[in-house]
Amino acid sequence: MSSAHRFDRGHTDDLMTFLAASPSPYHAVANTAERLEKAGFRQVAETDAWDGTTGGKYVTRGGAIIAWYVPEGATPATPFRIVGAHTDSPNLRVKPLPDTGAHGWRQVAVELYGGTLLNTWLDRDLGLSGRVTLRDGSHRLVNVDRPLLRVPQLAIHLDRGVNQDGLKLDKQRHMTPVWGLGEPREGDLIRFVAQEAGLDASEVTGWDLMVHSVEPPAYLGRDQELLAGPRMDNLLSVHAGTAALIAAVGSEGLPCIPVLAAFDHEENGSQSDTGAEGPLLGNVLERSVFARGGTYEDRARAFAGTICLSSDTGHAVHPNYSERHEPGHHPVPNGGPILKVNVNQRYATDGSGRAVFAAACERAGVPWQHFVSNNSMPCGTTIGPITAARHGIATVDIGVACLSMHSARELCGADDPFLLAAALTAFLEG
Repeated sequence: MSSAHRFDRGHTDDLMTFLAASPSPYHAVANTAERLEKAGFRQVAETDAWDGTTGGKYVTRGGAIIAWYVPEGATPATPFRIVGAHTDSPNLRVKPLPDTGAHGWRQVAVELYGGTLLNTWLDRDLGLSGRVTLRDGSHRLVNVDRPLLRVPQLAIHLDRGVNQDGLKLDKQRHMTPVWGLGEPREGDLIRFVAQEAGLDASEVTGWDLMVHSVEPPAYLGRDQELLAGPRMDNLLSVHAGTAALIAAVGSEGLPCIPVLAAFDHEENGSQSDTGAEGPLLGNVLERSVFARGGTYEDRARAFAGTICLSSDTGHAVHPNYSERHEPGHHPVPNGGPILKVNVNQRYATDGSGRAVFAAACERAGVPWQHFVSNNSMPCGTTIGPITAARHGIATVDIGVACLSMHSARELCGADDPFLLAAALTAFLEG
């Protein structure tokens, strides 16, 4: 291993465990909640009356989780410091009538979720995960983490121009995975899923299922300087934010209320009751203020002093496509987290936000980098502008630089997850 290798391998090893155990947003929420419970946080139900006691609390709803810690001495007007992230990743999701097939092949009908890089799902061993809903309204997590499905690519003998003309995939016809031979039978997939979950199929009345690559995360490169794995956009940030929140609550004299807000549905616009554009975060923060005896005036004062770091993956400079990047801004792996800037507010960062982020990195002893898009390339966006506009909260967009974003398997520097978590910890400590 290179002598320049300085990342906290324990943190990155733990991230790999988290990624492998979180094939769906629902699993990511369950695993985050388990870590918070071990750190002394307790779950509160949205349907219950909340009290103003100090300590760590969290709320879950579907694929979203909001956690916060009220320190001793906090007043109703104490501001929040929020790490925002999202639990969902682009993938293939099971349709309401999943049993299909043709020409002696049994297949599973899927719908494309988010901005999926279609070719990265070809010829991979795929598992099936998510949740099923039972007649009583309860949910059961499902994770078939073994080779079950495959989207087979057409052989080059039947597509002679593929290497010259490029791969052309029809989203409806070409992305349907196979999972066996024979004629499709209605209800077959759900019967199989129910059996895997130890249930009778008659108990299952709804499902939110998706496929995932069963290949585990791995260190990559001669000196293991890189990390390859699934769903790093954006479970890397969820994991780092969870670690930062747990570390921050051990600090003495917190001047703020640290918060982790991990939303679902960022990859398709955040417009849901568990997405960043929904009311979940605002409701949680307001109820926290009011539970501590606050008024609307206290709520306004707390929000005015609140800052959010929206943490999501960004683009490292690609060695084979450097012309696609802004020439003066080339983030590199293991160079530390990136500050994302877009003057058209696709990212919410401004000069004041830059100062907040720079101060956190300085306190943590963490290097950091700038990211801005090439003027000729459309810029992506995050939950940052949504959070800023919906709640009137100062927001800064940051993240980790990676390659192969939205692929079934992404790539980043192995140092960067730890460096991000260290910066987030310093930020949450205020």
